[in-house]
Amino acid sequence: MKHINILHTLLLISGLGLGTSSCNDFLDKLPDNRTELDTEQKITKLLISAYPEVTANELFELYSDNSDDNGPKYSYYQLAEEDCYNWKDTQEEYQDTPNYLWQGYYQAITAANMVLKAIEQKGNPESLNPQRGEALVCRAYSHFMLANIFCNAYNSHAAEELGIPYMEEVETTVNPQYKRGTLKEVYEKIEHDLLASIPFISDDNYSVPKYHFTKKAVYAFATRFYLNYMQTDFSNCDKVIDYATRVLGNDASGQLRDWESWGKLTANDNVQPDAYIASTNKANLLISSTTSNWGILISNYMAGKRYMHNKLIASNETSQSSGLWGNADYLYVKPFTTSGYECSFIRKSGVYEGSNYLYYMPVIFNTDEILLYRAEAYALKKNYTQAAADITTWQKAYTKNKNTLTPEMIHEYYGKMPYYSPLTSLTPKKKIHPDFTIEEGMQESMIQCILHIRRITSLHEGLRWPDIKRYGIVIYRRFISDGYGSITDEMPVNDLRRAIQIPKSVILAGMQPNPRTNE
Repeated sequence: MKHINILHTLLLISGLGLGTSSCNDFLDKLPDNRTELDTEQKITKLLISAYPEVTANELFELYSDNSDDNGPKYSYYQLAEEDCYNWKDTQEEYQDTPNYLWQGYYQAITAANMVLKAIEQKGNPESLNPQRGEALVCRAYSHFMLANIFCNAYNSHAAEELGIPYMEEVETTVNPQYKRGTLKEVYEKIEHDLLASIPFISDDNYSVPKYHFTKKAVYAFATRFYLNYMQTDFSNCDKVIDYATRVLGNDASGQLRDWESWGKLTANDNVQPDAYIASTNKANLLISSTTSNWGILISNYMAGKRYMHNKLIASNETSQSSGLWGNADYLYVKPFTTSGYECSFIRKSGVYEGSNYLYYMPVIFNTDEILLYRAEAYALKKNYTQAAADITTWQKAYTKNKNTLTPEMIHEYYGKMPYYSPLTSLTPKKKIHPDFTIEEGMQESMIQCILHIRRITSLHEGLRWPDIKRYGIVIYRRFISDGYGSITDEMPVNDLRRAIQIPKSVILAGMQPNPRTNE
């Protein structure tokens, strides 16, 4: 089976225009590899490759307002960090770049499709139902991530928005042609695969469940998916609440991370990171192993800290900001920083070295994230009492403040908070311009609170960028010197750069690019 992944990865790369010339020698003829998957054991083993070995966390954090330009006394680790921070269509192709992510997610999709094809050729036996379910949800997840990277947020114009190619078959031709379709079509197909997978998922099929899509992990994915697949009438909010409750059970507080204990661990070496990503931690629903530089960038090494989360952002907007809980002294989790050092970060991942690459271990889904998705769905449905209850659960887990919050308390605090200005009013409350309607007053205050605490909780994990896109938040590029900043660029609500450009080689092969203002 050693050449299966290589062949079909090359086929896929060729079809999408990625390095076609370098692959020609391998594609003079197409050997039939289906006989390789002739046992259930081989099919199950191939499923490992259906989990992407790439992560968008670095890309999303660099694109978001969680990063500033900390000045030339710091350096970048790779040139792409400068390009991506400045929202440029980078031509770099190594790990963490859009090109690398495009290849990595489609490679995982190829493996999932090969598994599904092999199961079909065996007559879809019931004994392979768990593998079938896992392959379907893996395929859905990778397409979902590709849409998050290379498309706009789902909106009321999704039927006209560009999607990404949805791969449902194993490619058998040397130079296939793919079309992007619409964003609406992509989301419909993701939903189909996701829902089709749920009846087949079996937790008993895994030796280390946290590295696979268990039932809870699939429900967590469904929660995130339906929150992103938001209709203007909020009809999917009930699905968000339903799937989140399947994850959290009757007592969400008993499912969250023990932030107090974790925050007491030393930030030196890999102590905090190892504890954060532990498969034994009840809060972790799906863990992955990826090739990425992100682990070293958010480590206590002085590597690549120019475009990074810093003290200015931390103290006013994120990990050291004040909130309903009080000031930063009430937060259990303290960022790593030193005197005279501009950067500030939470030790969620360590530095793990392979033979040729740096590895990063992201937690793909966790219960704290799911709790805040449910709170948001409640707020969108104007069920403010339930939203406040979930926010209270978060506050009691993440902070020393054990007060029970009411909708009125939340509205009082965030309603009076001034809106953010990049130089003069550094608050976590930023004006929102979503495609759907958010009422002024109570509803906006609830959403502002949730966006604030999710930004704190998910710092460095890539979840802020989708929030920026979904809620139409204007963000800025700032050059920081001695704790003060100057504006170098801004990204308005409808900026075309919000849909990251597909790889240049794919465009040269004939695929329609994302539009840009200079075209």
